[in-house]
Amino acid sequence: MRVLAGTSRGVFSVDSAPIDGGATTQVLESRGVRDLITIEGRLFAATGAGLHLSDDDGTTWEPGGLEDLEVWQVRGAGDGMVYATTQPAGLFRSDDAGDHWAEIESFSAMPEATDWCVPVEPPLPGRARALVIDAHDPQRIWVGVEVGGVMATSDGGATWKSVLPGDNPDLHMLFAHPDQPGTLFASTGYGRFDGVAEMVEGNAGVFRSVDHGETWTYAWAGVTPRYSRPMCIDHRSPYGLTVASAPTAFSNHREDGGARAMLFRSVDGGDSWRSLCDEPHTPSSANFHGLTTDPEHAGGVIVGTDTGEVWRVSDQAEWSLLGAGMPAVLSIVAY
Repeated sequence: MRVLAGTSRGVFSVDSAPIDGGATTQVLESRGVRDLITIEGRLFAATGAGLHLSDDDGTTWEPGGLEDLEVWQVRGAGDGMVYATTQPAGLFRSDDAGDHWAEIESFSAMPEATDWCVPVEPPLPGRARALVIDAHDPQRIWVGVEVGGVMATSDGGATWKSVLPGDNPDLHMLFAHPDQPGTLFASTGYGRFDGVAEMVEGNAGVFRSVDHGETWTYAWAGVTPRYSRPMCIDHRSPYGLTVASAPTAFSNHREDGGARAMLFRSVDGGDSWRSLCDEPHTPSSANFHGLTTDPEHAGGVIVGTDTGEVWRVSDQAEWSLLGAGMPAVLSIVAY
C-alpha cells in the first residue's frame, strides 16, 4: 500500500507498515495540502499555492496551475474532464488531465456569491471546498461552499441552484453514495454568514439527501461532538460512511484537555452511528483532518491528526500507527 500525507507544509511519503514512531519522507514542500487524489494514474496535490502534479507516484512533482489560488479539492468526471475548487470560491475545469485550466465563470457569478465568506475577524473570502461529480452523469455537479451552501448544476455549469441543507450554509465535505444514485452526504459546521450559530443539535453535523441534493434531512441526531468535517465513504459493501467530529472549528491538541475529537461510522446511510475510536482515542486529544478509505481492507480507514500522525483504523476500531513526526496532516491518499 502506498500512503501519502498532505500536511500544512507539504506532502510526505508514509511507510505503510505499522511501526512504533512512524517513518516518513517529505516529497513536496508546499503550503497547506488540502487534497491528495489520483486520477487516471496522475497524482494531484491541492495546496495553498495552487496545484502540483506527479506522474511517478509522488516521487517528483511539477506545478499544475492555479498558483494564485488556494486549491481545496480535485475530482475527475469520468469523461476526461478534471475539476478543481478554490478559495476565493471558484470552480475550474481541465480537459487535458490537469495541464491547463479554465474557470467556470457561471459559478462565481451566482447572485449568492456576494454573501459567501468565512466569518472570522476580519472575514475571509468564501471557499469552495467540496466537490462531487455524478458518476452516472458528468453534467451533474455539486460544490460545497464554506460559508455558502451547496451549489448544484445539472447542465455542466451553464446554470446553478443554491441549497442550504437544514438552512446550514457551512459546508465542509460532500460525498455521493456509491450504490444509490442521487444520495448525497454533507458534513457541516456552525459557521453562518453573520457569525456563528448556537452550538445545539441540528446546527452542525451530517445531512443526507436522496433526491440529488434538492432536499436534505439531518442524519446526526444524538451524536456528539457535533462539528463534523472530514468524511469518506467506502466504495465496497456495506458502503461505510466515516465522519470525524470535534466540539468546534478550532478544536486542537493544544487545548486544555485536547481536541476531544471522535471518529464515527455508519453502514445504514446515517440512520445510526458507532464509534471507530479505541480507548486511547475516546475522545482523541489530537484532532482529525485527513481521512480516506483503506484500499486493502473494506470498512477500514486511514486518518491523519493535527499532531502529525497517520493511523490505520480497522472496522473493529483497531488502531495502528503508520507515520509520525510530520506537520499537521490535512489530507491522505492511499492506494
